[in-house]
Amino acid sequence: MTTGMMIWTWYEGTWHQGNFPVMGASDHGAWLGSSVFDGARAFEGTAPDLDLHCKRVVDSAGVMGLNAPMDAEEITELAREGIGKVSKDTALYIRPLMWARGGGPSMVIPDPDSTAFALSLEARPMAEPTGFSITTTPYSRPMNSMAPTDAKAGCLYPNNARMLRAAFAKGFDNAVSLDPLGNVAETATSNIWMVKDGVALTPVPNGTFLNGITRKRVLKLLREDGIEVHETTITLDQLRDADEIFSTGNAQKVVPITRFDDREYAYGPIAKRARALYWEFSHQ
Repeated sequence: MTTGMMIWTWYEGTWHQGNFPVMGASDHGAWLGSSVFDGARAFEGTAPDLDLHCKRVVDSAGVMGLNAPMDAEEITELAREGIGKVSKDTALYIRPLMWARGGGPSMVIPDPDSTAFALSLEARPMAEPTGFSITTTPYSRPMNSMAPTDAKAGCLYPNNARMLRAAFAKGFDNAVSLDPLGNVAETATSNIWMVKDGVALTPVPNGTFLNGITRKRVLKLLREDGIEVHETTITLDQLRDADEIFSTGNAQKVVPITRFDDREYAYGPIAKRARALYWEFSHQ
């Protein structure tokens, strides 16, 4: 049981308070990693793109060979029911989770019809946009031929954890993750952006990282606002030479990156505009 955190868990038709146990030691998801999840946010009385996050967990299940026991609309409705249990002043992290219980014809292959589902809502404050620092590490993102990078799969995250541990050991908050060709992919926890001469740039999706829901939303909002945006290949040297760097992701939405190794960056006008536009969209 997780302590010190408000959690509601839905499992097999019932809401439970706390980190309710849902998985057995012999479940395929626990043993062989056949689990997928997604993360949405509820804050300030809004839950932006909740339906898209619920759809993505269903899509991720399909990538992993699982038959989702609930569809996106049912999960969205259930999440809204859970949100209603909590004060609007409480920022929530909303995590639908699916995993296989049993194996298929080979024990390594999950039995698609054994897929289980749980939904957790955790109280997690939204970070103020004070910024965070990044550095390089020896680790990179895999290609789609090496791992299920087109799913939000639990098995991908130990690699991100290696990046974070290496960054923490160097005294930084996060890592800049490279793709297998050595170009910038994302941070260890979110999509990454840079600004040069008033133009917003973000790595083009190339199958090594998720094309995030918040990333796509911010890209659309910036373009509609008249800001030039390009999805492109970004090298480390280009990133170091940026006028601004910021990140987008579900956990903290739009926040600046204020230090990359030994160089500091201002919380610049494009990053501030991206955050303002996202907040405006979220509260419509």
